Amino acid sequence: MTSTGTLYTVSAPSGAGKTSLVNALIERCGGLQVSVSHTTRPMRPAEKEGVNYHFVSENVFVDMLDRAEFLEHAQVFGNLYGTSSVWLEEQLERGLDVILEIDWQGARQVKQLLPETQSIFILPPSRQALQQRLSLRGQDDPSIIEGRMNAAVAEMSHYVESDFLVVNKDFDQALDELQSIVASQRLRTARQQKILSGMLQNLLK
Repeated sequence: MTSTGTLYTVSAPSGAGKTSLVNALIERCGGLQVSVSHTTRPMRPAEKEGVNYHFVSENVFVDMLDRAEFLEHAQVFGNLYGTSSVWLEEQLERGLDVILEIDWQGARQVKQLLPETQSIFILPPSRQALQQRLSLRGQDDPSIIEGRMNAAVAEMSHYVESDFLVVNKDFDQALDELQSIVASQRLRTARQQKILSGMLQNLLK
Protein backbone atom coordinates (compact mmCIF):
# COMPACT_ATOMS: atom_id res chain seq x y z
CA MET A 1 0.00 0.00 0.00
CA THR A 2 1.72 3.19 -1.21
CA SER A 3 -0.09 5.66 1.02
CA THR A 4 1.04 8.54 3.20
CA GLY A 5 -1.45 7.77 5.95
CA THR A 6 -0.53 5.59 8.92
CA LEU A 7 -2.70 2.79 10.23
CA TYR A 8 -2.82 2.26 14.00
CA THR A 9 -4.41 -0.57 15.92
CA VAL A 10 -5.36 0.14 19.54
CA SER A 11 -6.16 -2.86 21.72
CA ALA A 12 -7.03 -3.17 25.40
CA PRO A 13 -9.12 -5.27 27.77
CA SER A 14 -12.66 -4.02 28.18
CA GLY A 15 -12.71 -1.22 30.77
CA ALA A 16 -9.14 -0.04 30.27
CA GLY A 17 -10.34 3.30 28.87
CA LYS A 18 -9.44 2.66 25.24
CA THR A 19 -12.44 4.37 23.64
CA SER A 20 -12.26 7.46 25.85
CA LEU A 21 -8.55 7.87 25.11
CA VAL A 22 -9.01 7.39 21.38
CA ASN A 23 -11.87 9.90 21.25
CA ALA A 24 -9.75 12.48 23.09
CA LEU A 25 -6.82 11.78 20.76
CA ILE A 26 -9.03 12.38 17.71
CA GLU A 27 -10.02 15.78 19.12
CA ARG A 28 -6.35 16.73 19.59
CA CYS A 29 -4.93 15.49 16.31
CA GLY A 30 -6.10 16.67 12.89
CA GLY A 31 -6.04 14.19 10.04
CA LEU A 32 -6.74 11.29 12.38
CA GLN A 33 -9.94 9.28 12.46
CA VAL A 34 -11.36 6.08 13.86
CA SER A 35 -12.45 3.29 11.59
CA VAL A 36 -16.11 2.44 12.12
CA SER A 37 -16.26 -1.34 12.29
CA HIS A 38 -19.17 -3.61 11.51
CA THR A 39 -20.49 -5.66 14.42
CA THR A 40 -23.31 -8.01 15.33
CA ARG A 41 -23.22 -6.71 18.93
CA PRO A 42 -26.43 -5.02 20.12
CA MET A 43 -26.31 -1.23 20.25
CA ARG A 44 -25.65 0.21 23.72
CA PRO A 45 -27.35 3.30 25.16
CA ALA A 46 -25.99 6.55 23.65
CA GLU A 47 -24.37 4.69 20.73
CA LYS A 48 -25.25 5.72 17.17
CA GLU A 49 -25.35 3.75 13.95
CA GLY A 50 -22.46 4.67 11.68
CA VAL A 51 -20.70 6.59 14.44
CA ASN A 52 -19.71 3.94 16.98
CA TYR A 53 -20.30 0.90 14.76
CA HIS A 54 -22.22 -0.30 11.76
CA PHE A 55 -24.67 -2.58 13.54
CA VAL A 56 -25.66 -5.51 11.31
CA SER A 57 -27.27 -8.90 11.66
CA GLU A 58 -25.17 -12.04 11.75
CA ASN A 59 -26.49 -13.01 8.29
CA VAL A 60 -25.38 -9.67 6.80
CA PHE A 61 -21.97 -9.98 8.45
CA VAL A 62 -21.44 -13.52 7.14
CA ASP A 63 -22.43 -12.41 3.63
CA MET A 64 -19.83 -9.61 3.78
CA LEU A 65 -17.27 -12.09 5.06
CA ASP A 66 -18.02 -14.44 2.15
CA ARG A 67 -17.42 -11.54 -0.25
CA ALA A 68 -14.01 -10.89 1.38
CA GLU A 69 -14.99 -7.33 2.35
CA PHE A 70 -13.16 -7.35 5.68
CA LEU A 71 -9.49 -6.61 6.28
CA GLU A 72 -9.83 -8.39 9.60
CA HIS A 73 -12.59 -9.94 11.62
CA ALA A 74 -12.93 -11.56 15.02
CA GLN A 75 -15.43 -13.02 17.43
CA VAL A 76 -15.39 -11.38 20.86
CA PHE A 77 -17.75 -12.37 23.69
CA GLY A 78 -20.00 -14.08 21.17
CA ASN A 79 -20.25 -11.09 18.81
CA LEU A 80 -18.63 -10.60 15.40
CA TYR A 81 -16.51 -7.56 14.50
CA GLY A 82 -14.92 -6.63 11.17
CA THR A 83 -13.09 -3.77 9.40
CA SER A 84 -13.98 -2.74 5.84
CA SER A 85 -10.83 -3.06 3.69
CA VAL A 86 -12.06 -0.81 0.86
CA TRP A 87 -12.91 2.13 3.13
CA LEU A 88 -9.65 1.80 4.99
CA GLU A 89 -7.49 1.85 1.87
CA GLU A 90 -9.33 4.93 0.58
CA GLN A 91 -8.59 6.89 3.77
CA LEU A 92 -4.90 5.94 3.88
CA GLU A 93 -4.42 6.83 0.22
CA ARG A 94 -5.85 10.29 0.99
CA GLY A 95 -3.05 10.73 3.54
CA LEU A 96 -5.28 10.35 6.59
CA ASP A 97 -4.23 8.42 9.66
CA VAL A 98 -6.69 5.77 10.79
CA ILE A 99 -7.14 4.06 14.17
CA LEU A 100 -8.66 0.61 14.44
CA GLU A 101 -10.07 -0.11 17.90
CA ILE A 102 -9.83 -3.88 17.82
CA ASP A 103 -8.92 -6.78 20.08
CA TRP A 104 -5.53 -8.48 19.98
CA GLN A 105 -6.75 -11.09 17.50
CA GLY A 106 -7.72 -8.42 14.99
CA ALA A 107 -4.52 -6.47 15.64
CA ARG A 108 -2.50 -9.59 14.88
CA GLN A 109 -4.38 -10.15 11.60
CA VAL A 110 -3.87 -6.55 10.51
CA LYS A 111 -0.16 -6.62 11.36
CA GLN A 112 0.30 -9.76 9.29
CA LEU A 113 -1.49 -8.24 6.28
CA LEU A 114 -0.05 -4.72 6.66
CA PRO A 115 3.32 -4.94 8.46
CA GLU A 116 3.73 -1.15 8.54
CA THR A 117 0.76 -0.89 10.91
CA GLN A 118 1.65 0.64 14.29
CA SER A 119 0.09 -1.41 17.08
CA ILE A 120 -0.67 0.09 20.48
CA PHE A 121 -1.81 -1.77 23.60
CA ILE A 122 -3.46 0.02 26.54
CA LEU A 123 -3.32 -1.52 30.01
CA PRO A 124 -5.10 -0.58 33.24
CA PRO A 125 -2.83 0.11 36.25
CA SER A 126 -4.29 -2.82 38.21
CA ARG A 127 -6.99 -5.47 38.21
CA GLN A 128 -8.82 -3.55 40.91
CA ALA A 129 -8.97 -0.45 38.70
CA LEU A 130 -10.27 -2.54 35.80
CA GLN A 131 -13.00 -4.08 37.96
CA GLN A 132 -14.06 -0.66 39.19
CA ARG A 133 -14.23 0.84 35.71
CA LEU A 134 -16.35 -2.01 34.41
CA SER A 135 -18.75 -1.70 37.34
CA LEU A 136 -19.08 2.09 37.02
CA ARG A 137 -20.26 1.78 33.42
CA GLY A 138 -23.66 0.61 34.61
CA GLN A 139 -24.32 -0.89 31.18
CA ASP A 140 -23.58 -4.58 31.74
CA ASP A 141 -24.99 -7.23 34.05
CA PRO A 142 -22.75 -8.52 36.87
CA SER A 143 -22.42 -11.84 35.04
CA ILE A 144 -21.11 -10.04 31.95
CA ILE A 145 -18.66 -8.03 34.05
CA GLU A 146 -17.42 -11.24 35.64
CA GLY A 147 -16.93 -12.77 32.21
CA ARG A 148 -14.97 -9.76 31.00
CA MET A 149 -12.75 -9.86 34.09
CA ASN A 150 -12.06 -13.55 33.57
CA ALA A 151 -11.03 -12.88 29.98
CA ALA A 152 -8.98 -9.77 30.81
CA VAL A 153 -5.84 -11.56 32.01
CA ALA A 154 -5.66 -13.68 28.87
CA GLU A 155 -6.20 -10.58 26.72
CA MET A 156 -3.59 -8.52 28.55
CA SER A 157 -0.93 -11.18 28.05
CA HIS A 158 -0.87 -10.23 24.37
CA TYR A 159 0.57 -6.79 25.07
CA VAL A 160 3.94 -8.26 24.04
CA GLU A 161 2.78 -8.32 20.43
CA SER A 162 2.34 -4.54 20.28
CA ASP A 163 4.79 -1.85 19.13
CA PHE A 164 3.80 0.58 21.88
CA LEU A 165 2.53 0.04 25.43
CA VAL A 166 0.53 2.70 27.31
CA VAL A 167 -0.70 2.36 30.91
CA ASN A 168 -3.88 4.31 31.59
CA LYS A 169 -3.26 5.21 35.22
CA ASP A 170 -3.52 8.95 34.65
CA PHE A 171 -5.78 9.82 31.71
CA ASP A 172 -3.98 13.01 30.67
CA GLN A 173 -0.58 11.35 30.77
CA ALA A 174 -1.81 8.38 28.74
CA LEU A 175 -3.32 10.79 26.22
CA ASP A 176 -0.03 12.71 25.95
CA GLU A 177 1.78 9.44 25.30
CA LEU A 178 -0.64 8.46 22.54
CA GLN A 179 -0.23 11.87 20.92
CA SER A 180 3.54 11.46 21.05
CA ILE A 181 3.25 8.15 19.21
CA VAL A 182 1.23 9.77 16.42
CA ALA A 183 3.62 12.73 16.19
CA SER A 184 6.66 10.47 15.95
CA GLN A 185 5.15 8.49 13.07
CA ARG A 186 4.27 11.66 11.17
CA LEU A 187 7.90 12.78 11.37
CA ARG A 188 9.34 9.60 9.88
CA THR A 189 11.60 10.39 6.94
CA ALA A 190 9.74 8.16 4.47
CA ARG A 191 6.47 9.95 5.17
CA GLN A 192 8.01 13.41 5.21
CA GLN A 193 9.63 12.74 1.82
CA LYS A 194 6.19 12.23 0.28
CA ILE A 195 4.58 15.21 1.98
CA LEU A 196 7.52 17.60 1.48
CA SER A 197 8.65 16.41 -1.96
CA GLY A 198 8.34 19.87 -3.55
CA MET A 199 10.21 21.64 -0.78
CA LEU A 200 12.95 19.00 -0.76
CA GLN A 201 13.44 19.30 -4.51
CA ASN A 202 13.83 23.07 -4.22
CA LEU A 203 16.29 22.72 -1.34
CA LEU A 204 18.49 20.21 -3.14
CA LYS A 205 18.34 21.27 -6.78
